[in-house]
Amino acid sequence: MALLLRRTLTPISCPCWWRHLSATAAPKPPPLLWEHSSKTSTSKESIILQLFSWGRGASGQLGGGIEEIRIYPAPVATLSVPLNFSLSHAIPGRLSQRLSSSEAQVEVGISCGLFHSGLVVDGKLWIWGKGDGGRLGFGHENPVFVPTLNPNLESKLKSIALGGLHSVALDVLGRVFTWGYGGFGALGHSVYHRELLPKLVEGSWDGEICCIATSGTHTAAITKSGKLYIWGRDEGDGRLGLGPGCGPDHAGGNSTPSEVKALPVPVAAASCGGFFTMALSEEGQLWNWGANSNYELGRGDKIGGWKPQPVPSLKDVRIVQIASGGYHSLALTDKGEVLSWGHGGHGQLGHSSLHSRKIPEPVEALANERISYIACGGSSSAAITDKGKLYMWGNTADSQLGVPGLRDVQSSPIEVKFLLEDDGLGDHNVVSVAVGASHAMCLVSRSGG
Repeated sequence: MALLLRRTLTPISCPCWWRHLSATAAPKPPPLLWEHSSKTSTSKESIILQLFSWGRGASGQLGGGIEEIRIYPAPVATLSVPLNFSLSHAIPGRLSQRLSSSEAQVEVGISCGLFHSGLVVDGKLWIWGKGDGGRLGFGHENPVFVPTLNPNLESKLKSIALGGLHSVALDVLGRVFTWGYGGFGALGHSVYHRELLPKLVEGSWDGEICCIATSGTHTAAITKSGKLYIWGRDEGDGRLGLGPGCGPDHAGGNSTPSEVKALPVPVAAASCGGFFTMALSEEGQLWNWGANSNYELGRGDKIGGWKPQPVPSLKDVRIVQIASGGYHSLALTDKGEVLSWGHGGHGQLGHSSLHSRKIPEPVEALANERISYIACGGSSSAAITDKGKLYMWGNTADSQLGVPGLRDVQSSPIEVKFLLEDDGLGDHNVVSVAVGASHAMCLVSRSGG
């Protein structure tokens, strides 16, 4: 059995804790959180999915039970799911890829917040990490160091989106729930105090919500008819897209979900960046608005603003997924090509330099791969190929790229490798990835499961 290298966090009184590396025996097999049953699916056969995490885990967000820094991916949970499982059809920033089959499926999704993590399996939520502000939804503010089932959401969930100090969930009835720190109106409850338990967002929309997205302090929700509602922090950069007189109602925040009426087309997906917002039309056209001092909007200049506009250079390109970081963005085309733009100071654009890019440009290092999934952290990026390989690039300060021995900045995509343990589960095939500020997670199917 391979050894697991860990940098275990020691008390703050020791200023050199990060220098102490220890090699310990590999941990026990990760717990089985969910097991396939013929009662929950028409499929009789199952496959093993594992949840891996890596990076900085000082607040328990890695799910391994201790404070640690993992320098490469290690499993924290196992799922036994039917062969016809699917990723959530309401993944933030991703056009729905619902299969034509009417057969009921088990859906799985993951999300990384600033210092917390979440997993949805067949409508149930496991959540863990830092508890300040109530962001875990357990009714308290204590940290949780292992994936723990949240019993406070009675209906089945479709997806989750974890923010800085808050969390957002979408259930199968098209209802949105939020909890955690309510500063700047991040929860959408028309108040600014924290909520320790999930609470229904009572928006003015008609019908069901089909997709959600969030960032550090602002949140978006899309109705089935394609209307986009938004709430949270603004502070004059226009990230809410509401226009003059319709923005912040208190101390730089807007606590009431408000429709982005300036969008002239129905919206099918959205992504919230640090100080800007992106939206995809049903046809895959990209619109964005908000801050642009680091070319976040990809228009070739630094002129930002509240009014949604299409990205000029992508007029004839169909985008199927978008992802936003703090000051940069990624887009995935229907041909499997990754485009990036915005701030590049941490190598997060993947262009083998630290230069910012004014307009979307292809990540050339991935030109020979067909990419099927993308994700952004605050200053790092990730992509999964159609063959299940995971690439990451950007800031490496907290080992959040999962590749040991890198310099502080990795400016080109590098493949993330998995330790080959004799566990009898076969090859690693990555199916989804989520990236936070200082940690990351991925779901991996095991071919021998």
